[in-house]
Amino acid sequence: MSARSRIATLYLLGFAVDLASMFIFNTALPALQRELSASVVQLAWVGTIYMLGLTVAIPLGSWLARRIGERRVFIASLLIVAVGSFGGGMATGIATLLAWRLVQGLGGGLLVPVGQSMAYRAYPPEDRAHLTAVVMTVALLVPALSPAIGGIAADHVSWRWVFIGVAPLAAAIAALALAWAPVDRLAEAKPALDIAGFLLSAITLFCLPLGLTLTSQAGRGVHAAIVLALAIVAGAAYVRHALRSREPLLDLRLLSDPMLRTGSIIYLCVPGVFTGVNLIASLYLQDRLGLTATQTGMLMLPWAAASCVAIMSTRRMFASRSPRSLFLVGMTVTSAGVLLLATPFAGMFTVRIASFVLMGFGASLCTSTAQTAAFTSVRTERMAEASALWNINRQLSFSLGASVLGGLLGLFLATSGGADDALPYRYCFVIAAVLIMFPLPFVLRLRRAD
Repeated sequence: MSARSRIATLYLLGFAVDLASMFIFNTALPALQRELSASVVQLAWVGTIYMLGLTVAIPLGSWLARRIGERRVFIASLLIVAVGSFGGGMATGIATLLAWRLVQGLGGGLLVPVGQSMAYRAYPPEDRAHLTAVVMTVALLVPALSPAIGGIAADHVSWRWVFIGVAPLAAAIAALALAWAPVDRLAEAKPALDIAGFLLSAITLFCLPLGLTLTSQAGRGVHAAIVLALAIVAGAAYVRHALRSREPLLDLRLLSDPMLRTGSIIYLCVPGVFTGVNLIASLYLQDRLGLTATQTGMLMLPWAAASCVAIMSTRRMFASRSPRSLFLVGMTVTSAGVLLLATPFAGMFTVRIASFVLMGFGASLCTSTAQTAAFTSVRTERMAEASALWNINRQLSFSLGASVLGGLLGLFLATSGGADDALPYRYCFVIAAVLIMFPLPFVLRLRRAD
């Protein structure tokens, strides 16, 4: 195995651990609820607090990598994940479990961007489409398989093994990284921590997803508004600080690169919005069209198949087609798939299948193209910082999509004419289709040379 293949393998294994930590516990929640006497709101926080820890830790990754080396940060992050996973499995109460989940998230927030930076730096730009295809395949398979594995563990052993089982896997990858990851060549001048930038970014990245989560909880509107206002103020202060600082924690000037900027916007508006569409579609198909949970869940099979086709297509076409053309096709196809759900024909089996096929193909075409194109022109020495920006944007996109469309649905339902009214859902689908096309002006400004 070549040196770059070893580095890519380490990143993919770490990425798989991070994804498994996000999704594997879902099917074990009922068993966890019974044993720990947790409320529904507390159960929701099992996933939310992991995401908060993940998002807050990401900005520190590039600074720590420059300070002590990517290899050490990567190994340490895996060990933090292992400790958090084992602690979560041994928790005797929901509060203790949530604390260990936060530790897990902090480890994951260092793991993924540092591993991604190592992997993409090891490959020249012309070979990164192949790497992206493998990354996207892992991103597709692990969330699909993890809940089934978690369900088997909860049914036949204990929900605790859903968490404990991740610990030896993370520790084993850390041992592998000790043998495979290249030794860092550190600069003599150690960068100082941008303390003001860290505090402002931490407040922003903690409060924004927290506020969006609170908006979906009944009776928490005032709390949500306060938290979101704090996120906006801190975020604006960070932007001002970062643009004036010589060595900011997150260098927003990197977004002047057209591919990194456009790829980030694509991620917000296509896979991010799809997260909200999937939530609205699940409610619409079951509450209004009378489908069962199993029938609704099975629609993700044609979605996954179409996604695989898109990922493989991107791998073959990226070198011969411009990112601009791939983005245009992906956005248009995804938007068309969402609009099918807004029609009166959504009750037809073939229309639903066609909708999810279009959404799967279009969204994955955009995502895999964006992932590859975003790092093609980033200088090698700036890869860690670009990776941090990319992963923060990726995490926030999923929170924003679900929260915005979920909030709109709640507003439309509150003013709808009756319990059987399908119009609130259709309005949401139309708005989502428009949001998916929002990056169009940015995409049209791209040149083939970009």
